[in-house]
Amino acid sequence: MLSNTFEELYNRFRVHFYMQVFSKENSGDDTLTSVEAFSLECIKSLGEPTVAEFAKMMGISAPNAAYKVNALIQKGYIEKVQSETDHREYFLRATDKLKDYYKNSYEFLQKIVERCEERFSKEDIERLDHMIATITDEMIPELDPKHFKKSDRR
Repeated sequence: MLSNTFEELYNRFRVHFYMQVFSKENSGDDTLTSVEAFSLECIKSLGEPTVAEFAKMMGISAPNAAYKVNALIQKGYIEKVQSETDHREYFLRATDKLKDYYKNSYEFLQKIVERCEERFSKEDIERLDHMIATITDEMIPELDPKHFKKSDRR
């Protein structure tokens, strides 16, 4: 039962994401391809990764990652920011344009949170929050963004 419930929840979030990606396609010169949208998801989940960290997470070569990153920079969704400690290193940072791109997704998540708060008791919400945090932090270690980052950052 839990497996089916997780699968259904995951599918609904995934479909919502796909709906967002495809509804934004073909709306101008700076639209994202599906691969670019998926790349942004990974960059966003890493925080401010280097190109090498992004490549590692995606399991692609550094030149392939650099190509994808440059396309996203040209479209204005991310920018490169030079490291203060190692001037040879650059971090990928979300721009306001990317934040606007995700606005609908965040509104969707907030709507779900509000529905949960209306439906469930405060104690149940706290328990759910704790359970989700435990699942995220402890039960999916292979997708922890820290796993893809160098330990000696900034």
